Amino acid sequence: MTNGTNGQQQQKTWCVAKPSSDQASLLANINYACAHVDCGILQKGCPCSTPDNLMNRASIAMNLYYQAYGRNHWNCDFRNSALVVVTNPSYGNCIYA
Repeated sequence: MTNGTNGQQQQKTWCVAKPSSDQASLLANINYACAHVDCGILQKGCPCSTPDNLMNRASIAMNLYYQAYGRNHWNCDFRNSALVVVTNPSYGNCIYA
C-alpha cells in the first residue's frame, strides 16, 4: 500500500550501440540521431568526445535520441543495432542523460 504516491518508480534506462554492430550501421545511427537531437557533446574538447571511435560516438548519439523521445523501446532499435541497458554507461566527465 502506498501513501499518496503512485508506488511505481520507473527504472532509469539508456540506449547504447550493440557491440556486434558494423561501422556502416553505427555511422547511419549517428547521422540519424544527430539530425533529430543536439549532439554537441560529441564535439572535440567536450567530455564525451573521447574515446573517438564509432562505437562510443554512436552510443552517445543514440542515447541522446532515446532520452529525448521518451525512453520507449522503439526509440532504441536503430534497425536492431542498439540495446536498452539498466547500467549507467557514463564514464569520467561524460555523463549520459
